Amino acid sequence: MNKIITQLEEKRAAARLGGGQKRIDTQHTKGKLSARERIEVLFDEGSFEEWDMFVEHRCVDFGMGETRVPGDGVVTGYGTVNGRPIFVFSQDFTVFGGSLSESHAKKILKVMEKAVQVGAPIIGLNDSGGARIQEGVASLAGYADVFLQNVLASGVIPQISLVMGPCAGGAVYSPAITDFIFMVKDTSYMFVTGPDVVKTVTHETVTQEQLGGAMTHAAKSGVADGAFENDVEALLQLRRLIDFLPLNNKEKPPVIAAVDPADRDDMSLDTLIPDNPNKPYDMKELILKVVDDGDFFEIGEHFAKNMICGFARMEGQTVGIVANQPMVLAGCLDIDSSRKAARFVRFCDCFNIPIITFVDVPGFLPGTDQEYNGIIKHGAKLLFAFAEATVPKVTVITRKAYGGAYDVMSSKHIRGDVNFAWPTAEIAVMGAKGAVEIIFRQDIGDKQKIADRTKEYEANFANPFRAANLGFIDDVIMPHGTRRRVCRSLAMLKSKDIKNPWKKHDNIPL
Repeated sequence: MNKIITQLEEKRAAARLGGGQKRIDTQHTKGKLSARERIEVLFDEGSFEEWDMFVEHRCVDFGMGETRVPGDGVVTGYGTVNGRPIFVFSQDFTVFGGSLSESHAKKILKVMEKAVQVGAPIIGLNDSGGARIQEGVASLAGYADVFLQNVLASGVIPQISLVMGPCAGGAVYSPAITDFIFMVKDTSYMFVTGPDVVKTVTHETVTQEQLGGAMTHAAKSGVADGAFENDVEALLQLRRLIDFLPLNNKEKPPVIAAVDPADRDDMSLDTLIPDNPNKPYDMKELILKVVDDGDFFEIGEHFAKNMICGFARMEGQTVGIVANQPMVLAGCLDIDSSRKAARFVRFCDCFNIPIITFVDVPGFLPGTDQEYNGIIKHGAKLLFAFAEATVPKVTVITRKAYGGAYDVMSSKHIRGDVNFAWPTAEIAVMGAKGAVEIIFRQDIGDKQKIADRTKEYEANFANPFRAANLGFIDDVIMPHGTRRRVCRSLAMLKSKDIKNPWKKHDNIPL
């Protein structure tokens, strides 16, 4: 018996060592943790249960039969994050460069399928050189199997990808299907074709970092939802995000004991809106002063900064925040901000997370670039997402809500449940000056008449009362009482139950 136990421990030690200490040291010199070290940081201490530690590849071509490593380049299993169950796969770059083989893929599929069955999130820690070339189509089939499971799990359990090394070619499509992608600065990258292929085909010279680095995708493409400084920060922030999310689509979001009083007023909000309607202010200040303890986890912070999305809590309950940011493009909706917010709203709706929308939007961004690139359909994505969402939706208009953008931003007309406006709100087809110049174009040469007409238009529409008269706004509230009124609304909406008409699935304007 002792001999068998010794053999078992030797096998476990070999598996834990992956590609060997030398390659682990190389990971460290690059500023990267090993696959198992990442798991240790992510999970509660001692909670991780590993599966398939002794799985090996079955390839015999190109001399592969003589090179087998237990685990075959990926560590899989489950554990807890702050006491809640989570499944994980962590690719091991020290073993065949983390490349995906048939056996490697089957290990990933096993934990993904079990995560769906038990209703727990799946996290992928990606660090892979791509498909294992020696296995040919078998490795490609493995990727396709993973893609299918990603699709089947979408909207059932949260799926989060943390790219912590290379992720290229077909490998990028599994993270792309998941709900959130986070990357690590300077050590991770994603692209469909690498710099060498780009240079051959398009004659562009570009580095891996420029083509698919963390900040490239976090700020330019919008592929990544965040970029962190190093592995440890990324994993700790991932733990923080998980705390906001339900385990699956049948559960309500987690509720923690709230210390921040629900009836807390913040008098500084009464002076947040500048007297000059064209002067910007920081919408994040409002968010931080309204949510529990100023705790806000932003999604896509560096991309489409004219739209703010993220998670917070109100009375201990997770909520999704969507807000225009007047500091960037005056808060206009454009292609990128519409796509960003639409996907976030749909995630919240999938997982029963109430949505709070703060509105200060002068309209859609004009210009040929926007029109040629499809602002009509991209803007419709956000409209579609808000309209189809059945979770509780509370909207607060702080200043401008003009034109179609007013409709799109969770208005009463697309099933906003409770719609508030501050006294500073202006709800109209457009700004007073532009409206007057269209309605009274015959008087444009008469400055006094135009000035008088502009004042008249402002008196009628540069306030929230016309909309309130028509019942499109439920109440005009004082800014300092925003938290109190939103908390009361969410408490009232806890038992909300509406369903959309039966359908196989919708056809959102992609």
